[in-house]
Amino acid sequence: MKEPEDAAARRAIRPVICYPVEGLVPPDLAKLDTGLAGAAVAETVIVPPRDARAFRVPAGWFFRVVSVEGPQVGDLNLWSAADPAERFFSGKTRALHATHVTRGHRLWSTLPYLRPMATIVADSLAWYGFDEHGGGVHDVIGTRCDPYTNRLLSGGDYHHCCHSNLTRAFAAISGLPAKQAELHVHDVLNVFMCTGFTKDTHQYFMKASPVRPGDSIAFLAEIDLIGALSACPGGDCSAEHSSDTARCHPLKIEILRPSDAFLAAHMPPPVSAYSRTHGV
Repeated sequence: MKEPEDAAARRAIRPVICYPVEGLVPPDLAKLDTGLAGAAVAETVIVPPRDARAFRVPAGWFFRVVSVEGPQVGDLNLWSAADPAERFFSGKTRALHATHVTRGHRLWSTLPYLRPMATIVADSLAWYGFDEHGGGVHDVIGTRCDPYTNRLLSGGDYHHCCHSNLTRAFAAISGLPAKQAELHVHDVLNVFMCTGFTKDTHQYFMKASPVRPGDSIAFLAEIDLIGALSACPGGDCSAEHSSDTARCHPLKIEILRPSDAFLAAHMPPPVSAYSRTHGV
């Protein structure tokens, strides 16, 4: 199709940030650093390869995802412990922050709640930034590997996709039947995963994660949380993400209790003011 005469002028129009965030109160990272430094591990959860585990974190506590044996990515879901209808909203988190999140960014909840569920306090992979391919770490652009898309694209059945793993983990901690639990599983934070979009076709890509044993990402639970983490069956996601042949490793989740003084000062954020005043 022939381009219009003003095609270059149309393409040259400068972009505008959709959601200016200068009005948001930033997290007090110095205070959070002190709280994390003084926190003690109260519980440790090991997520086996190609499986998931759920966990609970009280408001004001921290949790940390740690690489323990080898390069491994994980898919993270979060729910309000009071009401699983309030869950992590990857799309709004992406719109408010970036395609990939790191220290100082927050994980926001779904409408009509729209409040920070967790704040990233520490990230040992923050140095990675964006590489020459446009890849970054800890993405909120991917969905999660799932058996439905796997069947669509390959014609085969695979039962250890992250969607399936997260469903089983949430069913176990909530007591819900698997079919009901599945309805609460949602788009994820791809912890440690290195992804981006190709420059030519703009397709979603993944590449070998830079994560190594000892790397970690730590969060403050802003509200009482239920979390679930799947150790992706793709391992470091260097080749595929629904596989029984990829080399996979466990992940460790540490639940950390801060000092009494830190807990006493923590105030869980309220739900959206619009929700409180209009309640649509």
